Amino acid sequence: MKQRLAKFRTNYRMITGYIIAFLLLLTSYLLTLYSNKELLKQTELVSHTHRVIADVENLLSAVKDGETGLRGYLNSKDTIFLTPFYKSISQIDIMFKRVKTETIDNKRQQEKLKSLKELISGKYNNIKLSLDIFQVNNYTIDAVLLANIYSGKTVMDSIRQLVLNMQDYENSLLEIRSKKVQRRYAALNSIVITSLILAFIVAALGLITFVKESKARKEADKKIVSYQQDLKQRITQLDHANKELQEVRREEKFAATGRIARIIAHEVRNPLTNIDLAVSQIKEEVNKDNEDMNFLFDMVTRNSTRINQLITELLNATRVTDLSFKKVSLNQLLEETIDTAKDRIELNKIEVRKNFTKALSDVSVDAEKIKIAFLNIIINAIEAMKDKEGAMLTVSTSCDQYKCTVEISDNGIGMDATSLGKLFDAYYTTKPKGNGLGLTNTQNIILNHQGNIDVESKDGEGTRVIISLKVAG
Repeated sequence: MKQRLAKFRTNYRMITGYIIAFLLLLTSYLLTLYSNKELLKQTELVSHTHRVIADVENLLSAVKDGETGLRGYLNSKDTIFLTPFYKSISQIDIMFKRVKTETIDNKRQQEKLKSLKELISGKYNNIKLSLDIFQVNNYTIDAVLLANIYSGKTVMDSIRQLVLNMQDYENSLLEIRSKKVQRRYAALNSIVITSLILAFIVAALGLITFVKESKARKEADKKIVSYQQDLKQRITQLDHANKELQEVRREEKFAATGRIARIIAHEVRNPLTNIDLAVSQIKEEVNKDNEDMNFLFDMVTRNSTRINQLITELLNATRVTDLSFKKVSLNQLLEETIDTAKDRIELNKIEVRKNFTKALSDVSVDAEKIKIAFLNIIINAIEAMKDKEGAMLTVSTSCDQYKCTVEISDNGIGMDATSLGKLFDAYYTTKPKGNGLGLTNTQNIILNHQGNIDVESKDGEGTRVIISLKVAG
């Protein structure tokens, strides 16, 4: 109970600390976001002020261009000097619209701009009048033209003064806005520094709490890891023992099947021999022209022969046979076996995938017998994938210090648990024309080589056969 309370308190402190840290960082983030927004706003206002000052200056420059053009024309009588004057007319209209848009929220600047527009309009009327007088007087400067020029100068001075007033006003705004930008920037720096300090404090508190709890957690983790390793070791031992038990049971079952087969062969063949002799004797004594009797005699003889043949096949599938051992490569044996089943593989459109290891030791086996075992397994796999799209036969080899392993797998119909348990039983088959001795004979060959055969399968998911043989020597 005390441990639970201590754990609850620790968790509560940690959760509370995380919540406080989150709220502090969230507040800092929101303040930083607001300060950034205000800083951008003030920066935009500063840029806006710079644009207004520049545009007003450009407006004055355009008027100066018009006045300069007039002077050049009066001095040279060359109309090329009027080009800046005519260009400045369109430029002034553009500049007026831009400045008016930029100062739309400033009533004071709008009034000055209105006065400036009237002055500039008067200035340009003065220039046009000077041009007319100059041309009427046959390009000579008289007293009237001179008076008009002086009048234009007065207007130009007024324009300069008004532009200067507007720029001074914008400069005063610029100073105010620049100070606001500096204050916002300083506030943002303060918030960032405060956030960093808070983050370091929270990190330090979290580290202290983590170090405190880490020791107890490490001890608990060590115990858990030790328990898991012990559990895995026991599971491995149990699995190994279970496999050994299955192998022992399989061998005992196979040996028992062999003994029963030999007893049945001995007990059944003697009566069969007597039956064959009796049938032969009776056949000689009865009328040979009797077709019905001859048909019955042939039936008895055929079935007697069939029974004798089944007994022979059972004995061959369960007896210990003489083997001719020699060192061979499993990869080579599998290549030859696959080549033997090549016609069936191509006929059923089955793709063969070979995963042969290059680091494979030789095995000491009876090559022909082992190929029979492999061929039985491959044929069963082919029949399990018959008429299946994407049929895949996979043959793999691997090797360690003591044994070489062959895995033959398919993606066919698979087997349920009941069929898997009876797979090596004599005369058990799911094929319409099978005799149920193929895999029994395969198991007999593998066991006679002191090897092991195991099958894994699920209904609808294919089958995998694992064969282990001892390394030669």
